[in-house]
Amino acid sequence: MAGTHRLYAITHSLYSGRARSYLIKHQIPFRELSTGHESFKAEVLPKGKLATIPTLVTPEGEVIRDGAAIIEHFEAASGRPCRPAGPRQQIISALFDVIGTDGLLRPAMHYRWNFPEDNLEFIRYHFLHSQRDTPEREEKTEAMMNRMRHAGMIFGVTEQSREVVESLYLEYLDALDAHFELYPYLLGWRPCVGDFGLLAPMYAHLGRDPHPARLMQQRATRVYRWVERMNRADQDVPEYFNAGTDFLADDDVPDTLVAVLRVLAEDFVPETLAAAEFINTWLAENQPEAGSVAVGRLAQAMGTAQFNLRGEAITALAQPHRFYLLQRVQDTYSALSGDDKADVDSLLAGCGMTPVLSATLNRRIVRADNLEVWE
Repeated sequence: MAGTHRLYAITHSLYSGRARSYLIKHQIPFRELSTGHESFKAEVLPKGKLATIPTLVTPEGEVIRDGAAIIEHFEAASGRPCRPAGPRQQIISALFDVIGTDGLLRPAMHYRWNFPEDNLEFIRYHFLHSQRDTPEREEKTEAMMNRMRHAGMIFGVTEQSREVVESLYLEYLDALDAHFELYPYLLGWRPCVGDFGLLAPMYAHLGRDPHPARLMQQRATRVYRWVERMNRADQDVPEYFNAGTDFLADDDVPDTLVAVLRVLAEDFVPETLAAAEFINTWLAENQPEAGSVAVGRLAQAMGTAQFNLRGEAITALAQPHRFYLLQRVQDTYSALSGDDKADVDSLLAGCGMTPVLSATLNRRIVRADNLEVWE
């Protein structure tokens, strides 16, 4: 794909890291710009529909908003290099994509906003300099930061839940570190779509902000190396002396990765089930028209769902976006043969993830004109 793309993104943005990494790893030429540039408001926003990042402008002028859509654009055009061939690995890759972009928001928000003595000046610098130098810049910075601080609370981080959020994150970090002792990427020797999804919270929030970055460096060095590796164009595996070049053979999903998913399932599964129930009730009561916006600031407000996590009641925003991504896992599973489904069933049972296959909304979400809408 000749020519240079424009990626409207911000270094400290969770979702930007996912798309940026994909461009880097596939050596796709791009120039990164902040949404504070006048070109974003004048040229990009009318086509992108929402002022969210990342948003990509191709050399031909096509505007693609949202990291999942950006990756899908390149995957569809290049033979899907980041989709493993085997059904078990396909399901696991797609599942990590959902977990990374939606299932780890709670620790990502907690470790960014609840350690101001370590993080505040670092974060404030990035929020401030994502905007043009105008008389209103300081005021806008405080407003943006306060809005994101509030987001940490609505994702379920409170004084009461703080301890369980931290303990679960540390267990996840330890399990992921043990996996990366053996392999440089989730499914072997090259990144899958799930690696890019997982990088979203693990780079900008948990791998760059001073407090969680130090925690990762000191407690999970191999995870930190993976974060570095995902931002390098080469394979970057000098510490693996018998490195391969492809996904693991025979559709293998290592026990070390099953252990990671088993920890993540404790949080991801009950929240997904609670959110599905809440959103389905909302759909029955509100009956949104086909084509109406389902995700983002133009969508109708919904509310929160409650679930239990290790004896702690968590109340978190119920987000349709999780189910837009989860549809890909469920659609992949539905298309499998009987024998392949049985193999996947066994794998997900071992991970504690079986319920996500049936955690569906009563209305599908599709993408139309750069927006995720109700079908």
